[in-house]
Amino acid sequence: MHWRAAKFQQSHPRGIRCTLCPFGCVLGDGDVGRCNVRRRRGSELETATFATSVRHIHPIERKPFYHFLPGTRVLTLAAPGCTFRCTYCQNYRISQFGRDRNADWTATSLGDSIDDIIHAARAADAGIAFSYSEPILSSELTLALAPRARRAGLPVVWKSNGFVTLEAAEELAGAIDAVNVDLKTVDDDAHRQLTGAPVHPVLAAIRTWAKRGVWIELSTPLIPGFNTSPESLRAMATTICSLTELGPDIPWHLVRFHPDYRLLHSPPTHPDLLRQARTIAADEGLRHVYVERALGECGRNTFCPECNALVVRRDIWALKRQFLDAAACRQCKTPIAGRWNTP
Repeated sequence: MHWRAAKFQQSHPRGIRCTLCPFGCVLGDGDVGRCNVRRRRGSELETATFATSVRHIHPIERKPFYHFLPGTRVLTLAAPGCTFRCTYCQNYRISQFGRDRNADWTATSLGDSIDDIIHAARAADAGIAFSYSEPILSSELTLALAPRARRAGLPVVWKSNGFVTLEAAEELAGAIDAVNVDLKTVDDDAHRQLTGAPVHPVLAAIRTWAKRGVWIELSTPLIPGFNTSPESLRAMATTICSLTELGPDIPWHLVRFHPDYRLLHSPPTHPDLLRQARTIAADEGLRHVYVERALGECGRNTFCPECNALVVRRDIWALKRQFLDAAACRQCKTPIAGRWNTP
């Protein structure tokens, strides 16, 4: 592990407080935060996340983003660590570093090779994505990459749990172009049970980023018996509708759960349950609700909310064809919310 100076800190009578995530760890000299990738050394806070365990080229649809530059690709980076302890995490060998004995440090330090990332992304005609683990813990790396990425015309996107302080969310809004936030539930007790953290900071971060012009999409793993009752689904859909200025146009991805890590007793999400969730979301007013595979092509296509014409046709993790003119439906000219790469 290679440590370097971190941002987001303030003095505290008992040491240094980390102000990146709402846990606000107060660290004495030599202490490591709950995330296991931020520490205090002397009078400084340091981070180990100027590093990555992966360098994968993926379609942007795989993050998933459906309304942000469809058909493009991203170079995906991931440093170990996460602020959450999700019991079903399929990426726990990266995300649960320092908590699980099977989660070893596998990252390669980037050192001064930021420009190498930019060159690799440009060579692959790709943007830059942070995924698999928690991008918020890679805030310093994101802030270092973002100006170079902008100059090169490359978008920077996150797949995040959204658990960040408002101070950090405000500063990071200028560095990221789009975020897909994992919103597990809007019930605070249930959220704490699954992740070990409250949900209110996540909702606040979504609002902050949206107000600052960051494109937002949401994802929810539907875990049978946890967040799949009609009441829970209705509460999520209602909250999402009023969460940002996008209102009912915010894309919501319903993710099929499969047993993994420590949550092995729950069955995989049945397609009927995904279909019911999509219907409830539509009844509550949401216009763009997606299921990647389990409901076939119809579950991942985009339809005009006014005339129901097909406006974006997708394959699994891929764009097939767009039927948009100037970001609007070709049939009725209704604008379709998104950041589209159309004339």
